[in-house]
Amino acid sequence: MDSISHNLAGSELLLNRLQSDSAVKKAQSAASESGDSGQPGNVLDSFGNILKDQMSQINQLQSEASQAKQIYAVGGDIDLHNVMIAGEKAELSLQLAMQVRNKMINAYQEITRMSV
Repeated sequence: MDSISHNLAGSELLLNRLQSDSAVKKAQSAASESGDSGQPGNVLDSFGNILKDQMSQINQLQSEASQAKQIYAVGGDIDLHNVMIAGEKAELSLQLAMQVRNKMINAYQEITRMSV
């Protein structure tokens, strides 16, 4: 039960990171550095950078889980529960990313169906 709450806390942390003020501040600062904060291209570029950062963090979690599994498989100095936690963090972060992707696709499809 404790590992479930720990994993849920990890997924909530990633969700909060996606929605955090720092992500918004990154987007605003990237847009203000280019000088045209109201231009759609700048907002898309900064949004793209935020997504790249989040995807690299998900990739990092996947790599850490893979390394933990390899260390455990060769009899290294790592506990099984740490291997399982790393794997679940990676899995939850990937599931969250897929859900965010699905929501973005749904929003895009809804926008394209709107009449102007």
